[in-house]
Amino acid sequence: MLVLFETPAGFALFKVLNEGKLSKVEDLWKDFSSVDSARQVVKLKAFSKFENTSEALEAATLLIEGKASKGLRKFLRVHCENETLAVADSKLGNLIKEKLKIDCLHNNSVMELMRGVRNHLTELISGLAVQDMAPMSLGLSHSLSRYKLKFSADKVDTMIVQAIGLLDDLDKELNTYAMRVREWYGWHFPELTKIIQDNIHYAKAVKLMGDRINAAALDFSEILPEEVEAELKEASVISMGTEIGELDLANIRELCDQVLSLSEYRAQLFDYLKSRMNTIAPNLTALVGELVGARLIAHGGSLMNLAKQPGSTVQILGAEKALFRALKTKHATPKYGLIYHASLIGQAAPKLKGKISRSLAAKAALAIRCDALGEPQDNSMGLENRLKLEARLRSLEGKELGRFAGSAKGKPLIESYDKDRKKGSGGLITPAKTYNPSADSVIGQLTNSAMDEDTPVPSITDKKEEKEEKKEKKEKKEKKKKGEEKIEEDATLQADGEEPEPVAVKKEKKKKKKDSTDNAELQNGDNLDAGEKKKKRKKHAEPEESPEQPSKKKGKKKKNES
Repeated sequence: MLVLFETPAGFALFKVLNEGKLSKVEDLWKDFSSVDSARQVVKLKAFSKFENTSEALEAATLLIEGKASKGLRKFLRVHCENETLAVADSKLGNLIKEKLKIDCLHNNSVMELMRGVRNHLTELISGLAVQDMAPMSLGLSHSLSRYKLKFSADKVDTMIVQAIGLLDDLDKELNTYAMRVREWYGWHFPELTKIIQDNIHYAKAVKLMGDRINAAALDFSEILPEEVEAELKEASVISMGTEIGELDLANIRELCDQVLSLSEYRAQLFDYLKSRMNTIAPNLTALVGELVGARLIAHGGSLMNLAKQPGSTVQILGAEKALFRALKTKHATPKYGLIYHASLIGQAAPKLKGKISRSLAAKAALAIRCDALGEPQDNSMGLENRLKLEARLRSLEGKELGRFAGSAKGKPLIESYDKDRKKGSGGLITPAKTYNPSADSVIGQLTNSAMDEDTPVPSITDKKEEKEEKKEKKEKKEKKKKGEEKIEEDATLQADGEEPEPVAVKKEKKKKKKDSTDNAELQNGDNLDAGEKKKKRKKHAEPEESPEQPSKKKGKKKKNES
């Protein structure tokens, strides 16, 4: 059995002389109590030395990830044929077994064996002194830590995640405390709430003033402008608030102190967040600002995790609930999330916010990758992309203005306006149309013909009579049709061989039909005469004005009168 041991100077292979001692793990440490006893357990078989620090750094980083370097693979192929290899890392052992077909072993006895080898490493490897090992291990540790910090922003951007979370909490607390001050002091001076809108200025004024009676003698010039100060002093004299005691004022002032101290700490925390963002993610800060950039990093978990996301994911970060609801209900997905609060999107028109958010998310994804994995730590890329986005926004706004303010697709021809003019003259063929205001109302209008003939104006009863006349005409037509049908039936019967009726009988039938029709017409005429008399009586009693009577009705009435 061979033991693979990694050192800052190179890789060492030790031969286990007595494998039976590995079965007793508890007694294995006693065999390494001295150098002589350790040499009886293991013996150096081969040693592969690193040529420089970069090779040592590469091998160490690969070992941390559970991988084997090219030099290690060559070294094991040469010296580990038909041997079992004891390794300290199980992942490395699985890789060696898969790639090099070498059986590997990893258990508690192997770890205890390596512990003893590490204790007497300089004595077991000839030519490797303690003085040489110390600078080698120190240089390799510095290089390794520098490499890990260079590609891992998780340990640095934790400050940003915590700072933005605390900033949001402070905003909520400040708002709650400020509203409590307004409600509490509003019992004593309710007019002050409308006079001073800013919460910090309100707390400062309450702390300085105390009782509203003191407002007239105090100077608020350091806190408030002159107009607001004058309004405050006027309102304090005629205030409708209740009186409060000194103990109440003392507690209100303490709450004002809390509001002011929280606001000062909030401003200090915001300055700290700005400095950290400009140091860690300068390009992202140049594009979207400190607060939006910090919220994106906090929502993504870290700068490295955010760098792995595409632009489409960056665009809707913070709107996951709306996204999944839209997908579930098969509606339109949201166009933006946290990135909506960036200044570039705020400048855009409502119709252009979707396009600008998509472009900004794409550029922000590039800026995040540059900040997380790039060498230069300046904001040149972010500023350049911001200028491009501003130019794109201006071009889109120009297109929208041109679409609404430009000319129509088909320009109207001048002939459409000059169609009523004679060729070669400026006058119109037809006279200009004028507006007739009397056409707006039909009440009280009578034509000249109606005035001359003094005919009665048709009323609702006339309309009913017209309907009755139409019904009578229809009935007459139906009777005529029935008579014709009977004649046709008689003709068919004669054709079939039946005896025809005598001529005298037919004449009598025709006379009876004529008499019946004449009687019906006389009855209708009597009814019409009676209706006209009733109409005339009504007209003399209640004269009304109505629109002109149609010419057809006149003719019918003349016939009835005759």
